Amino acid sequence: MAGFSGDETAPFFGFLGAAAALVFSCMGAAYGTAKSGVGVASMGVMRPELVMKSIVPVVMAGVLGIYGLIIAVIISTGINPKAKSYYLFDGYAHLSSGLACGLAGLSAGMAIGIVGDAGVRYVLFFFSFTSIFLLYPFLFRANAQQPSVFVGMILILIFAEALGPLRPHRGIILSSRAGQSRAD
Repeated sequence: MAGFSGDETAPFFGFLGAAAALVFSCMGAAYGTAKSGVGVASMGVMRPELVMKSIVPVVMAGVLGIYGLIIAVIISTGINPKAKSYYLFDGYAHLSSGLACGLAGLSAGMAIGIVGDAGVRYVLFFFSFTSIFLLYPFLFRANAQQPSVFVGMILILIFAEALGPLRPHRGIILSSRAGQSRAD
């Protein structure tokens, strides 16, 4: 490659960071949406009038993928070895930025999914299989029968989602370190 200055393998790590941000964030969004969506669907069998109120965790989980997309775009626009030297330090900075954003999105999606599922329905697991049929009307009772649980669920979801909005800031701070590897 004529005229290339920098490390030839550095863009690999930079693009790997962009992919990690996008893939892990979308995995967290998909898991959170699926897990909380199952809870909403099963709760909707007992109390269909509460479905729209209980869809909040699904929406909050779906937003997580957007943060990963933002960081992936920021990282990929910073990788242009033909315009400016791109060294291993820059690639590692972009990799760390993508991993920080993506893994935080994955953990936030898992937290939102678990809280969203348990918050809209509550299933008693400690009964035997035969007693479940006797207690079936009382199984789905978190949001369906106890509306006060909704406020607590929303607060927990907000704290779980707080991992999300901070991710682009961490990613931008780590990505901004790229380009400072050597004095040009």
